[in-house]
Amino acid sequence: MFDIRIICDPADEPDITRALTAAFDCDPIQRRPAHNGHRVRLYTKAFHPDPATLLNGAPEATEVGPTAWPTPEDAYATAPGITYEIAWTASTARTLTENPHGNDVDREYWLRKAALLDRIALEHEADGVRNDTAEVAANAARQLIEADQDGKGDYSGDPYGPEHPATLAHPRGYVRQEYAVWSQNQ
Repeated sequence: MFDIRIICDPADEPDITRALTAAFDCDPIQRRPAHNGHRVRLYTKAFHPDPATLLNGAPEATEVGPTAWPTPEDAYATAPGITYEIAWTASTARTLTENPHGNDVDREYWLRKAALLDRIALEHEADGVRNDTAEVAANAARQLIEADQDGKGDYSGDPYGPEHPATLAHPRGYVRQEYAVWSQNQ
């Protein structure tokens, strides 16, 4: 992993963001105003998985990267509407809060919450909205990954399990992978 900081003109930001995400496995790119007030600073962490840890010893380019994950369209093809999922997530969270000792937070909650936040972040990204939604979605994805690492092994893990470097580099991709399998079994 390494840190990237870029200072650029705001007009160049979309091209730079596309180039970064095409070239590296990156965390969401954070945007801050530059000190002079006329430019922007972009910050991200980029990842290069160790080729020795990749599945089947395959070359990095074929095993790791955005193309290894289901597309959002495929993963969420049968997902309920975002408004419905917000209501379900809020209702489930309220039930857990009201009766914290009666119910453990199950995997379905973490999966559906992470998928919901990923879908919202995708809409914001498509609309060009600049906010922290992508980071919130990545954090929710990390909660799912942690639950899967500590859980009963009820994740698909195809092609990547929760401990795999590709999962850690692309937490939202992992959510899409797991949601696609989960939704097929509903």
